[in-house]
Amino acid sequence: MNDKKKKPQKLKARLPRGFVDRNAADIRAVNEMTAKIREVYERYGFDPVETPLFEYTDALGKFLPDADRPNEGVFSLQDDDEQWMSLRYDLTAPLARHVAENYNDIQLPYRTYRAGYVFRNEKPGPGRFRQFMQFDADTVGAAGVQADAEMCMMMADTMEALGIARGDYVIRVNNRKVLDGLLEAIGLGGDENALARLAVLRALDKFDKFGIDGVKLLLGPGRKDESGDFTKGAGLSDEKVGTVVNNLLFSPNESVQNGQLVYSNQRVLSYLQTNSNLNANFSQGYDELWTMAQMFSACGYAEDRIRIDVSVVRGLEYYTGPVYEAELTFDVTNEKGEKVVFGSVGGGGRYDGLVSRFMGQPVPATGFSIGVSRLMTALKNLGKLGQDEVIAPVVVCVMDRDTESLGRYQKLTQELRNSGIRAEMYQGQKKNFGDQLKYADRRNSPIAIIQGGDERAANEVQIKDLIEGKRLSGEITDNTAWREARSAQYAVAEKDMVEKVREILAAQADDRARNGQD
Repeated sequence: MNDKKKKPQKLKARLPRGFVDRNAADIRAVNEMTAKIREVYERYGFDPVETPLFEYTDALGKFLPDADRPNEGVFSLQDDDEQWMSLRYDLTAPLARHVAENYNDIQLPYRTYRAGYVFRNEKPGPGRFRQFMQFDADTVGAAGVQADAEMCMMMADTMEALGIARGDYVIRVNNRKVLDGLLEAIGLGGDENALARLAVLRALDKFDKFGIDGVKLLLGPGRKDESGDFTKGAGLSDEKVGTVVNNLLFSPNESVQNGQLVYSNQRVLSYLQTNSNLNANFSQGYDELWTMAQMFSACGYAEDRIRIDVSVVRGLEYYTGPVYEAELTFDVTNEKGEKVVFGSVGGGGRYDGLVSRFMGQPVPATGFSIGVSRLMTALKNLGKLGQDEVIAPVVVCVMDRDTESLGRYQKLTQELRNSGIRAEMYQGQKKNFGDQLKYADRRNSPIAIIQGGDERAANEVQIKDLIEGKRLSGEITDNTAWREARSAQYAVAEKDMVEKVREILAAQADDRARNGQD
C-alpha cells in the first residue's frame, strides 16, 4: 500500500478567453494616442468625467439582447440586496445615468469626455475581445444639429492630430430619420415594428463586411457563412429588399471625372431632396443633413474630410438623428494575405431618448466613441506610434550587501532619478558582477554604474556604456580600431556621475539618430 501523500495540484495559470494582457509597449502606445485625442477634446471645450465599471443592469438600456436575461450580452451579478448589476457595455449608457442623477448640479449643455474599458459577454474570436477600451465625447442638452456637426469636425481634427493624413480617413454622416422614413414607407413604421426595423438596420450595418449581396440575404431570408452557420434575415419581401437597397446601398455622391471618383455632398443632398416628400421623418432627416453640410462647408471641411453617405447605419437602436463613422481608407493586409480597407475606428450619433428614460422629459444628447485598440492597430500600420523612444533604466550594480553599502548604492540611484534619469538599483539575488551585467543587458539598459571597495575608498564610480560596449565586442577586430573607438567605461568622481551619465546618453542618442538617417 502506498502511504505517500499526494502532492497538491499546482494551480494552472490561465488567461480568461476573450481577454488579453497588455505589455509595456502597448500601454505606452495607448497613453501616447489618448493624450493626443484628449488634447483635441480639451481644445473644443470638453471636460473629463469618470463613471464606474458597474451599473445597475436596467440602466444599461433597451439595446441589450434581452432584458429578461440579465447575463445575456453583458457580465452580470447580483449584489447583497439581490439587485442585478452589470459591467458596462459601453460608455454612453453610464453617462446618461450620471447626467440624470446629477441633472440639477451640472451645467447644460454638458460637454464631457471619458476613456475606459467596456465589456461584452459574447463569443470571442480573432480580433474580437470581451474587454476593450473606448474613448468617448458627448454633448448633452444641445438639441440643434450644430452639436452633431461639431462632433464630426472634432472627429476629423482628431484623426489629423494622430497623424492620419487627408485621404487616409473620412468621416461619413447620415441621419436615422432618413432610414426610419424609408422603413416607414415600406410599412415598417410604428412601435409594433420596432424589432423588424432593428433587424433591417443590423442587416444594413453589415454592408462594409458582406457587400451588397450579403446584405440582400440578411434583409431577406438570411445568410449562411463559409463555416455553414446560418444568420436569420429580416424577412423582407424581394420588392421591399429592392426598395431599401436601391435607396441606400449605392453612392449618389460619387461621380467620375478624368477617371477618378469625385465625391459631392451636394449630389447626395439633391438626391434626398427629390424624395423629401416621402414622409415627415424622411423630410426632417434631409433638412438636418442639409444644415450640417452647410456648416461643414462654412468651416472648410470638404468632402475629403466629411462626407454625407446614406449607407451609414450604426447598429444600436438608441440613435435618433444624425449618425456618423470615422473610417480609415488605406489598405492593410489581412490574415489571409488579402489587401483590404482598414475600415471604421469609431462612430456615434444623436441619442435623444437615452437620458430621457430616467427623466420623464426630453433631454437631447449626441456623441461619438473611438475604439482605442482598433485605432492603435491602425496607427501602428501607419508608423505613427512609438516614435518617442523610451530608454531603459540605468542599472546601479550591487557589489557589497552590507547595510552601509546598500545605502550608498541607493543614494547613487536616487541622485540619477532626482536628475530626471530613469534608474534602478539591482534588486535580484545574483551576487556575481557578470550576472548583474547580463541582467542589465536583458533590460536593454544603456549604462551600468559600478562601485566596489576601491572606488568607494576613492569616492569614485565606474560608468559602463553598455551600448558602446556591445558594439565594440561585435565590430572591433584589430588594435587600431580599438584605440580609435569611443571608450566604453569611465572612472569618474561621484559628484560628476550625473553629468557623465547625461553625456553618454546624449552620445547614444546621436548614434541612434545617425543610424536612423543612414
